[in-house]
Amino acid sequence: MKKSGRYKTSHLVEDQYQPGSGGRVLRNLLGIKSKREMDRVEGREQARALEELLGNYGRNHRFRAADICRIHKIWLGHVYSWAGKFRQVNITKGNFSFAASQHSPSLVSEFEKGPLAKFTPCNFQSEEEICNALAVIHAELVLIHPFRDGNGRAARLFAILMAVQAGLPPLDFGGLKGKLKQKYFIAVEAALERNYEPMRQIFHSVVRRTMRRFGRR
Repeated sequence: MKKSGRYKTSHLVEDQYQPGSGGRVLRNLLGIKSKREMDRVEGREQARALEELLGNYGRNHRFRAADICRIHKIWLGHVYSWAGKFRQVNITKGNFSFAASQHSPSLVSEFEKGPLAKFTPCNFQSEEEICNALAVIHAELVLIHPFRDGNGRAARLFAILMAVQAGLPPLDFGGLKGKLKQKYFIAVEAALERNYEPMRQIFHSVVRRTMRRFGRR
């Protein structure tokens, strides 16, 4: 197994690193070798993608598997050749293993027929209902981990689109650090047993932070 900065993976084309990057930056279309520079570019592209996506998806859109790939492609398509495509490598983080890569297409198909059909469009009224929908969708998408990289951030983009459907401002994930970030990792693992309560609590925190930021109750 090769080791990247955040994940361990099997070795295929997606696992190749940019020459001269010291194994810290994945091979990319821009020839970037510095991790700091790549973080900056990915962040800039994420902000651009969010603006584009908010203009593309309305309040009554029912999300499908193709939308998941499209969101990832719109964000990272200028950076990586594999953006928007299901990963071909297996990924672990610490002692935690995400779904095997060969199962990604079938898992995403099941995700479309199950949680996506149930919780989108996200037109729920109460905070409890909204946070429950966000928690289930987010946790299940992260567990599938369909892409080579950027899964958590793509799932956050997805959560923002759902929240806007529910009439909320774009979610502010800035508080997801320190102890709350550790609780987030625990919440992802809890979702393996279909226990979404820890993730619901995470989203309650995110929603309330967002409402305070925008001066809304």
